[in-house]
Amino acid sequence: MNSTDNLLSFPYPFGDRDVYRYSNNASPLDPPNPIEITDQYIDEVTLKRKLLTNHPERCYYSSPHTLDAQWEVLSLIVHHLVESYPDKFELIKQNDQWVFSNLLFGEKITFTFGDHETLELDPLDFIGRHVQEDLILMMQRDGDLFLDAGQLCFPANWSLYFDAGMSFKEIHSPIPGFDSLDERIRQFLMRIEAGKPWGRKNWSLMAGNKLDTSLETFAEWGHARKKVTKENVGELVHLRVEVQKLFRLPKSNGILFTIHTHMLPLEKFIQNKPWLEQFSAILHELPEFIADYKGISLYREVVLEYLEEELKKR
Repeated sequence: MNSTDNLLSFPYPFGDRDVYRYSNNASPLDPPNPIEITDQYIDEVTLKRKLLTNHPERCYYSSPHTLDAQWEVLSLIVHHLVESYPDKFELIKQNDQWVFSNLLFGEKITFTFGDHETLELDPLDFIGRHVQEDLILMMQRDGDLFLDAGQLCFPANWSLYFDAGMSFKEIHSPIPGFDSLDERIRQFLMRIEAGKPWGRKNWSLMAGNKLDTSLETFAEWGHARKKVTKENVGELVHLRVEVQKLFRLPKSNGILFTIHTHMLPLEKFIQNKPWLEQFSAILHELPEFIADYKGISLYREVVLEYLEEELKKR
């Protein structure tokens, strides 16, 4: 499955420089929308719901003390959906009685806002089944941030089950070359204010087009990295981009972290000549420890040869 076939809408992740290093490349989010509905909505939400049903232990985690923050997340996302996509979602409110309609799936759900007993699922789990984004909830306490709830169906080689309950630094400390950047990013996150969301993009290459590349399913997708050849590289290898957004929740002081994953095969990516030129330079210069961490070392040279051959044709 390709998350987008339209180059114009693909979230190209690189700025002006022809080199890539880890950085806190967050910028104020404009417009301040946590969710985006794309043409892949039905396919990706259907896949999310299937994964949540079949693998709840790896796709959803919640600590009981996060429930009030989860209602804040539900309210934020529902109001954004009905305001931004009124032809796809509806909300009728009568005091705390809410009727939320997902017109794309033909669903109407009635519940009492704030009453956990009136929803069959946790609020975060419920609203996550109506959007393409993965939803991570970091709670701030004791001078730190902790991954205390999340719905994660499309991870890029990490595990919600493993990271559940960890602090920000515990989650990021094994990253080579991250050095003191993790502490600077943690301090940045803890200073995020309500009403002033931030956004950033992260990227990697994938051999294959699976969105669900969790650590638990590595045996299903990891072997494709050894099958990249000069004949199939354009079709098989994809640029994977995560559009990540950060929202401070004003009542609970938690942080909502939304992740929308997009994928584009290289054979389509190279149709944009400036992208081809810049990415070829970035990949050529990319330090080995970053290539290793991103899992692209096995087929990096094949990709470089492919990009250089395409450049010669321009």
